This record gives sequence, structure tokens and C-alpha cells, in this order.
Amino acid sequence: MRFLITLWQFSRPHTIIGSTLSIIALYLIALHGSPEGAGSGFVLALSLLSAWACNIYITGLNQWSDVEVDVINKPWLPIPAGRLSRRQALNVVIVCGVIAIVATLPFHPGFTGLIFLIMAIGTAYSLPPLKFKRSHILAAAAITLVRGLLVNVGFYLHFSYELSGGMGTAADIIPLIVFVAAFSLGIAWFKDIPDTAGDAEYQFGTLAVKAGRRRAFLAGVLVVSAAYVCVIAAALTGYLPAKLYFVGTHLIALLLFWWQARALQVSDDKQVKRFYLFFWGLFFIEYIIYPLGFYLS
Repeated sequence: MRFLITLWQFSRPHTIIGSTLSIIALYLIALHGSPEGAGSGFVLALSLLSAWACNIYITGLNQWSDVEVDVINKPWLPIPAGRLSRRQALNVVIVCGVIAIVATLPFHPGFTGLIFLIMAIGTAYSLPPLKFKRSHILAAAAITLVRGLLVNVGFYLHFSYELSGGMGTAADIIPLIVFVAAFSLGIAWFKDIPDTAGDAEYQFGTLAVKAGRRRAFLAGVLVVSAAYVCVIAAALTGYLPAKLYFVGTHLIALLLFWWQARALQVSDDKQVKRFYLFFWGLFFIEYIIYPLGFYLS
């Protein structure tokens, strides 16, 4: 039981929850557009297993590769806290990498390629010689590419193919892609704000280190605000169904975001971490709000 708790902490639970909600949301949107309208528990379950294992592979490899930095920035994580050895962590990463690929084999080869590509970007993010996380531009690009484009388009087309036999187009999720891409930039910039001490010492060129905490925070607020405005505009122009629903829900979420951001002291690590968790909460909520709009139309 203790190992399972440690494994759960090692998986970075907020990312697992985010991946779970996003996969289920994309499945529901694809199901809504399926001519037969018949779901498949097998397709969803195996796709979730692959996504979970891929998620743990990426987040676990990131922790395994930067223990020295985490000793300063995140000493409570399992490896720096001594609850998981680096060897054990590497074993978990390897096993999850294998599971992520094997779970895709019953499906179209394109889905295997998608998971492999996501894992390759995650590997390049954490390991030399590329180690994207050392550059705030490459790090933000990698996170945005994976969460904004590859997950949304890839899993949506995967589910469309498995449920209806044809991939069709991703027109229904274009506003979601734009939203999550902008939100992913916010994730990339917000997550580094409380980690400036360790990142500066080990020469990680995050935006918070290079431009300062305040500017990194304001940049995140700007792009996230733009994400909400884009979805509201898509609803107002008739691109999305249930116009009042999409406008109302996203306007409320935007106001909540501004309310939380208005008085944040970026020099206070505890405040920033609380805000970051709230921010992930908004990410979770979007993947509940968005598919529901199609079923209300």
C-alpha cells in the first residue's frame, strides 16, 4: 500500500487527472458525432491505460533526470524525499513506457505512432542532448504541442475512427485546441515561478528566471485570458452549439481566473502554488464544460 501511494505521488496526480478528463471528453465528443452513436468501453479503457502509462513515463522521467534540482525546488517528491530510489523510479518509467505502447497495438497504427511521438517529445524534454526544459521557448513549445495539439487532435481522430470507421475532421474541437494550447503555455510559465531558485542554480532558462516572476505571471494571465475570449467568440459567431451555455460558462470561469490572479504575490511561493492548483482546476473544468455543450445543443 505504501508503494502504491508513492507511485501515485510519483505520477504527479494533477497531470493524471487532467489526462483522464481530456481523454474522456474527447471520447464523448467523438461519440456525439458518431453516426451509430454506439460507444465502446474497450476502446475507452485501453486508450485510458495507454494515456496513463504515457503520462507516468513522461512525468517520471522528468523527475528521474532532475533529482538535484528537485531537492531544492520540490523536496517532497518521492525521489528527493527518499521514498523511491532512482533505480526503482527508472524501472517504473520503463515499464510504463512499454505498457503505453503495448496498449495501442489492438488499434490503428496511427494511434501507436501518436503515443510514440508524445513519449519521444517527453523524452527530449527531460534528457540530453536536447533537454528542452533548459529553454523556456522549447519547453513551452513541447508542452503546448503535446497537450494542445497531439492529445486533442490525435485522441479525437483515434476515437472517431474506432467508433465510426472514419477519422473525419477535427472541426468540433478547433476552439478546444486553441484553448488548451494557450492554457498549456500558462502551465509552462506558471509552474516555473516558484522554482526559480533551483532553476537558476542549475541554469534552466525558464521564463521566470530570464524575465522575472512578475512578467512570467502576467504573460500567463494574458494568454489564458485570450483562450477564454477565443471560445466565447467561437460561441458568439455560431461556430459552437449552445451559444448561451458556452458564453456563460466561459465568462464565469474567466472572471474566477481574474479574481484569483488579481492579488497574487508572485514572490510568495505558497501563494503561487495554491494558484497553480486552482489553475489546474480550471483546466479540469474545461474538459467537463466543453463536451457537455454538444449534448445540450
